Amino acid sequence: SSREHKLNFRKSKEACLSYIQDAMLQKQWERAAEFLTYYVESLEKDFSREIVGPSEMIWRIGSEILCHHSRSSMKEFNSFIEQMKTLRVKRYLKVCLEHAFHLLCNGLIDEAYQNLSVAESWRFGEQTAIQDKEMKLIQAYRGLLDYYSWAKQKNILLEHGQDGFDDLSVEQEMHSCFRKAAVNLKEIIKIPGVWDLFVKCYVDLLEFYGDHNEARQVLNEYAYNSKFPANPNAHVYLYQFLKRHGESKKSLISVLKILHDIVPSHELMIDFNVMLQKSKKRKKRRLGLEVIFAALDYAGWKENAKAWSCLARQMKQIVISEKHLDWIKQEWSSRKDWWPAFHFSRYLAKRNWQENERLSYEKALVAGILLGKGCKYFKYVSHQGCKTQVKRFRILKKFVNKHNLAYLRISG
Repeated sequence: SSREHKLNFRKSKEACLSYIQDAMLQKQWERAAEFLTYYVESLEKDFSREIVGPSEMIWRIGSEILCHHSRSSMKEFNSFIEQMKTLRVKRYLKVCLEHAFHLLCNGLIDEAYQNLSVAESWRFGEQTAIQDKEMKLIQAYRGLLDYYSWAKQKNILLEHGQDGFDDLSVEQEMHSCFRKAAVNLKEIIKIPGVWDLFVKCYVDLLEFYGDHNEARQVLNEYAYNSKFPANPNAHVYLYQFLKRHGESKKSLISVLKILHDIVPSHELMIDFNVMLQKSKKRKKRRLGLEVIFAALDYAGWKENAKAWSCLARQMKQIVISEKHLDWIKQEWSSRKDWWPAFHFSRYLAKRNWQENERLSYEKALVAGILLGKGCKYFKYVSHQGCKTQVKRFRILKKFVNKHNLAYLRISG
């Protein structure tokens, strides 16, 4: 019956897609290409309506196969993509953008630029208004390539210097690229979203021409506008900009405080801790201890000697002064059940000692304060250090023994 025929046809089509997926997952590109050919042929009899239409299936699967197929060439890929552009008007700009990415990945920058320029001039009635955001993406990536051209011209001028290079055409081309890049990059970053690369390039342009106020405004908007998604990089770029221009520590701390709330394991937390430790305000020094403890909760920081040095230095100061031991106690109370195995096992002591003596020293000091002179990590490292007659390890052992009372107070 007609109904049974349609059902069988749908099953065979779904099976064909499953075989294509399986072949792609196993990187069997020739096999995947064969099944895609069968799939395309079968669509001639398919009149079903699906959310993801056949043309998009062919475009996405075909592009992936041609990118990896051993006998695929750029000429074949370009030919395939041009056919895909004519299949569905609604996806024309998306296909153009993907085509540009493929050209860029293969080092064909001029061809990618030309492709984006053609896409930007495309018009198709009401579709142009519907695809406004996609058109802005096309313009933005063209602006990115204008920035790339500007950077090349800038480097030529910087290499030769003002006195040794009199070719005005290079300088004129550079300023032309600047104007085109600035217009398109400025437009895209007005739209709420994650535009890291575009923001960095636009700020670079503004800084080069001395427009620091505009650059600061762009970075502030990117970091603090509630319409934009939470993005740690936005605060990193703002911090780096403020630091380059010698802003006050108060401003830098304010930016890093937000970054800490979003990503407590970020590498800039060491800078944050150092600034807080140097502060005369007790509240900020307390925050500094919290920041470095929080960073060391993450596995990526386990062997970061600088981080352990920051923690060891601050804890040593607290123990010697006998003030604010409650700060350490508060941080340790939520970690005493898992930090010993995570950071201070005998196995780690042995490995750290073999690989990085400085790291093992800093960790041993922290371990001795938190867990006392009986801690496995402290005992192993101090014993090894004293065997090699290293003076500072003897001083370390003496310090922990002397301040064992601090350990008792921290441990409760």
